[in-house]
Amino acid sequence: MHQLFESIAIALQAIWANKLRSFMTVLGNIVAVASIVTVVSLIQGMNALVSRAIVTDVGADSFTIQRLPPVRTAEDEEQTRNNPRLTLEEAALVERFSSSISSVMAQAQQRGTIAYLDRVLENVQIQGVTPSYLNFSTFDAERGRMMSAVEVERNRPVVLLGWDVADSLFGESNPLDHLIKIQGVHFRVVGVSERKGGAFGASMDGFAVIPVGSHLKLFGARQSLSLMIKPASPALLPVAMDDATVALRVARRLKPRDPDNFGIFTSDTLLGVYRQATAGIFTVLVGVVALSLLVGGIVIMNIMLMVVTDRTREIGLRKALGARRRDIMSQVLTESVTLSTTGGIIGILLGFIAAQIIAALTPLPARLEPWSVFLGVGIAATVGLFFGAYPAARAARLDPVEALRRE
Repeated sequence: MHQLFESIAIALQAIWANKLRSFMTVLGNIVAVASIVTVVSLIQGMNALVSRAIVTDVGADSFTIQRLPPVRTAEDEEQTRNNPRLTLEEAALVERFSSSISSVMAQAQQRGTIAYLDRVLENVQIQGVTPSYLNFSTFDAERGRMMSAVEVERNRPVVLLGWDVADSLFGESNPLDHLIKIQGVHFRVVGVSERKGGAFGASMDGFAVIPVGSHLKLFGARQSLSLMIKPASPALLPVAMDDATVALRVARRLKPRDPDNFGIFTSDTLLGVYRQATAGIFTVLVGVVALSLLVGGIVIMNIMLMVVTDRTREIGLRKALGARRRDIMSQVLTESVTLSTTGGIIGILLGFIAAQIIAALTPLPARLEPWSVFLGVGIAATVGLFFGAYPAARAARLDPVEALRRE
């Protein structure tokens, strides 16, 4: 152990004595490790953000049925163009069909205008919901209260505002019990939803929730609804999805060979699609890192060969005094790994700084994962070990008599 620390100390002294040469030697490692840390930090930050946004929108313990599948190819567009719209009657039918389904909420969404006094907000997401919306965790109230089931069922002119909408219309004032206009129609504010944050620069709090009957009057009864379905228990989610599929196929009189004319998905479905998309980024990263590591490893090997040549007399003297071949190999490998690992540590710091700068200047979030740090250091150490093996073996094979003759 003492010899290991002594070899590391010698390597660090050599790095410090030749700072520019050492920096140029490990530049490939620095670029590779910095690339790993930067991309992993950004992707992990995006993963957390997208997961939160999808779970907030779809719900972790439920699934959604829409007129169209969430992910479609050009061929799918042709096939699903004529899919029938989902209706309130179908929502009631799905809920009655199976005991594995505990609740079904029909939801309508359109962009509209909200106004209070002289303040007007355009392009606000107006959501219409059925009374069972109270059973879903995607809805909440931080101030005031939720719309009651009776208010929703009787289409009372009440509204639950998203945090940003309430803040834009009322500022520091209390919005509760005030009348606002949605598409020119008065609604009374009964609650304000808890702040959900943003995703990729877009707010998730720019919405208003009203009874679905009022929504259909404002935007037209011909619009298609989406159905959010909650199973009787999380373990029954696959069964509930199958039952909901069967219920809709029976209601629409689809033949066994006919494809589904609706889309059904969970939050995991959307997360899986997102992860497949980001897998391409990792593939590109592997290519960039492999090229950088190859270049960096070759440079390290050449530098270590030069170091062995410079220390030929020193190696010959150590052998003449009794140093074994493995002692010589150990010293050269230790120096190579130390040099490479130093470059890896610098790369980690630069990668973290780069990720934070990108996160500060763009909507992309960043989150440093401990495993990416260990991965960066491990890769750098492996490169030093692999590309230092040949110079170490060459040093160990030197004949002490011939080595001592070198000038």
